[in-house]
Amino acid sequence: MAYNTANSISQREVMGMFFNRLSQDLGMSWVNTISMLFQSNQDIEKYPWLGQTPMMREWIGGRHAKILPENVLTIENLHYELTEEFLVKDLRRDKTGQIQIRINEMAYRANVHWAYLLSELINSGHSDTYGLSYDGQYFFDTDHVTGDSGTQSNDTTVDISELPVSNSGSTTTPSAAEMSMAIMLTIQKIIGYKDDTGQPMNELARNFQVQVPIGYWQSAVAGLGNRTIDGGDDNTAIAVQADGFRINLSTNVRLTETDTFFVFNSDGTTSPFIRQEETGIMMKVKGAGSDYEFNNDAHQYGIDTWRNAGYGRWEKACRTQLI
Repeated sequence: MAYNTANSISQREVMGMFFNRLSQDLGMSWVNTISMLFQSNQDIEKYPWLGQTPMMREWIGGRHAKILPENVLTIENLHYELTEEFLVKDLRRDKTGQIQIRINEMAYRANVHWAYLLSELINSGHSDTYGLSYDGQYFFDTDHVTGDSGTQSNDTTVDISELPVSNSGSTTTPSAAEMSMAIMLTIQKIIGYKDDTGQPMNELARNFQVQVPIGYWQSAVAGLGNRTIDGGDDNTAIAVQADGFRINLSTNVRLTETDTFFVFNSDGTTSPFIRQEETGIMMKVKGAGSDYEFNNDAHQYGIDTWRNAGYGRWEKACRTQLI
């Protein structure tokens, strides 16, 4: 990488470094998989969740129009910022690219901000720290009820001692076989969820994203990738992927629980989470010729955005704790 060796790095060059780096690094790939992005133009947006369209029925006694029930979810835009200060002498003397490294780090922080917001929601989904799901329950809860769905849970446990595989792991370091079977049981759970009319909601689901804490990385990679596990048995996770299912693995280092993983369904027109943005990443500068430069012999480069994230469809997600 070639660094600027001119007498001084200009304000225009600093801004160019930032936005060039911002466009090159798209952040965590899983963000778009499990969330929908909506543009906003006000402080708070309201999202009405309409009930599901019912199954076709035999024509008896004319048409029966269904009035869709409505649940409203609200998300407030919050103001986020990051500001760096550079002394004018450092901008003038920098020959080793240290300024560009700092600017690149600003772009990195901007790009992972959505992953940070979504990870906070995932970590707190079984409490009310970041609000409730559209049905008034915790996002990950054991007693969701919507219309005629019956009671459903997307906050589950798997007792690894009861799995029909060799119990060679622990709840924080499961074996590949234990991890594979726990993931498959969670996917099975998601496929079985019913909508407010009592009909299967995810029967066409084929794409799933598994998020694991860093301690599960090795066992999850092996559990989803090895053709044989547990002393030579065929791996069901491989078989279903050959049958049209796609299971993508993400190791999320921001997950705080060491004995828990998450599975999200990414099919369909709705997602587990909502991203809401009023303004994109903007850069504001107190630079050459400013009062700040005159008083402090320094420049400030700040980025900010108005955005937030919230819970979407709980039926597209499941939290599983190994016990």
